[in-house]
Amino acid sequence: MAKIHKILIANRGEIALRVMRSAKELGIKTVAVYSEADRRSPHVKYADEAVLLGPPPSNKSYLLGDKIIEFCKQLKVDAVHPGYGFLSENAEFAEAVKDAGLIFIGPEPEAINLMGDKLQAKETVKNYNIPMIPGTDKAITDIEKAKVFALKIGYPILIKASAGGGGKGMRVVEKPGDFEEQMKTAVNEATSAFGNGAVFIEKYFTSPRHIEIQIMADNFGNTVYLFERECSVQRRHQKVIEEAPSAVLTPELRKKMGETAVNVAKACNYTGAGTVEFLYNDGAFYFLEMNTRLQVEHPVTELITGIDLVKEQIRVAEGNPLSFSQEDLKINGHAVEVRVYAEDPSNNFLPDIGKLEEYKKPEGPGVRVDDGFEEGMDIPIYYDPMISKLITFGKDRTEAIERMIRAVDDYKVTGIQTTLAFGKFVMQNEIFRKGNYSTGFVNNHFKPEFLLDDPSEDKNILASILAAKVFSETETKKLISTNNNSGSQSGWKKNRL
Repeated sequence: MAKIHKILIANRGEIALRVMRSAKELGIKTVAVYSEADRRSPHVKYADEAVLLGPPPSNKSYLLGDKIIEFCKQLKVDAVHPGYGFLSENAEFAEAVKDAGLIFIGPEPEAINLMGDKLQAKETVKNYNIPMIPGTDKAITDIEKAKVFALKIGYPILIKASAGGGGKGMRVVEKPGDFEEQMKTAVNEATSAFGNGAVFIEKYFTSPRHIEIQIMADNFGNTVYLFERECSVQRRHQKVIEEAPSAVLTPELRKKMGETAVNVAKACNYTGAGTVEFLYNDGAFYFLEMNTRLQVEHPVTELITGIDLVKEQIRVAEGNPLSFSQEDLKINGHAVEVRVYAEDPSNNFLPDIGKLEEYKKPEGPGVRVDDGFEEGMDIPIYYDPMISKLITFGKDRTEAIERMIRAVDDYKVTGIQTTLAFGKFVMQNEIFRKGNYSTGFVNNHFKPEFLLDDPSEDKNILASILAAKVFSETETKKLISTNNNSGSQSGWKKNRL
């Protein structure tokens, strides 16, 4: 056993704060790293120590593994927590941390490597009788053979990047005539995003559910599952709303999926916190992939189980056995999470940058906000546009949903567009409320105009704003023209100097 006294969190924003709070409760000192864009971030102020990595772009700051390790040595850090994103699933970084005599709070590099490539992952788990989506088990090298295989499993099919995730390098092909073009697009996108153009084919289910199982394992052979999270509400193949437990799993199916997830973890000698993702379709489930890190949506699991997953990660990394067994775990109540993105849901969820002119978080019973911003801060363009995670907990699913509606109404954000209104729309939608939804929810049940209470009123407001803007610009031009002709500076310019 190796007692951890100081942790460097190799991340930013809400996840950095999340890890620091659990570490503080364990009496562990924390070190924050930050880029120039994050100088004012709450995680920097909250940490016991903070060090500047470099300019805003990730490749000049948060992805500088060697520099992070050097700071660890200088500040006598014992362990590194990678959070999620950035270096969290980088096996080379995990190995470098260990080689430096530090503890990596996560799985072994070998497990990260095996599960980081979807084709390797399939190969790794095949001896454990894991249900697989019909598809190729090797990267496509012969397009003509691939076309024949696609016809065999039946269209639509999904061309999928072997490396990476987040919806990149994925293309749905509806008919044989589109195969080659979509193949080239997927390969190019995968190469650009991950430096690896390997792709494979899977049967594409048009209306599946995306259900994942949280697992936790120690170094003593103990592996447990902490039940499921439903993540089927997605845009561009990325999750936007999660809940736990799922509205459709029976106790028997939950147990079967949980035990399957445990077998996936055992197949790669996994330790720490991880997530095994499945597609669920017509009563059957299929292995998708394993995420070898803490997930964004981990709070909903924490709320229904009462387990602090970050504390458990730290304890396991210190060499302790799990503090609970499978028999100790019970589902209590229901939790829902809405990811609050700086995006405009009325404009295809495009990112929106700007200043948080007003930022007031909701409070009250059963409401949790994990965030990394404060009022007056700018939303950087360099990173993921998530502002916060809004999570509500209730004695049952109905109460959790109603609390979410109230919490969204109480959340005050101005200066940028956010996905809060979309979150409320989902909570009020009858398809979602009945639990009868799939990954096609956004495409099938959402239109931007649904966010407007009165479209005609909204148009009138927009017209008034545009008219005022035109008038203002006209008057400004007149003022500048007058000032220029008189040879004097405008008052605006004087105030700016």
